[in-house]
Amino acid sequence: HLLLGYLLVVSAHAEFRTWTRNDGKTAELDLIKVSETAGEKTGEFKMRNGASVNLASSSLIAADVKLLADWKPAAAAEAAVPSVFDKFLDNDLIRLSGKSLKACKDATKPTKYYLFYYTASWCGPCHKFTPSLVEFYNKHKPGNDQFELVLITCDDNEKDMEGYAQEMKMPWPQLKLSKTERFKKEFKHPGSGIPNLVLTDTSGTLLKTSYEGANYVGPTVVMNYLATLLKK
Repeated sequence: HLLLGYLLVVSAHAEFRTWTRNDGKTAELDLIKVSETAGEKTGEFKMRNGASVNLASSSLIAADVKLLADWKPAAAAEAAVPSVFDKFLDNDLIRLSGKSLKACKDATKPTKYYLFYYTASWCGPCHKFTPSLVEFYNKHKPGNDQFELVLITCDDNEKDMEGYAQEMKMPWPQLKLSKTERFKKEFKHPGSGIPNLVLTDTSGTLLKTSYEGANYVGPTVVMNYLATLLKK
């Protein structure tokens, strides 16, 4: 049951993701608060137009019921420190909104880590890996300012980028195609093969990549390493 309100909610670090009701209808919402009445959890969400909406767990699909149950209020936010990546990312990020990539105004400037995802629509192994990364991001990112994931495309046109983002329901920001070559030349992250995940701190120091020397160990190793860091 969808209850629409008119309360304007202000959030400094909005984290919009797709939530799905039992009837199949979806919406891009930012989970603000969870309450419980008579054993049922209800989420209070912010809509992109600023209005609020409440969704009971009984109205959601099973995967979103779990997200609602696992949600915890964010701890007092740490101040995001200036990053070596700021001048390369500021005002140049896009994110899937509906069925198209649009300017991303709500990307988090993380307090600790950046996770860069080098990938492409034409890459078969990327298609196999990306769903697990989507699951990871949707599980760990809401309310968490410690990290942000930014996709660095290896596609050569925006239409392919958009189709790939739609197919995989990518929730994260990605760098504009016109800015990727400059980014790659500046940071020269290890590895030429994809899918490639690169984990750094905000100063640009490499913490983990899909390569150990010349050996490709894969992106799952990096994703799991970040998961351990987020538990500390």
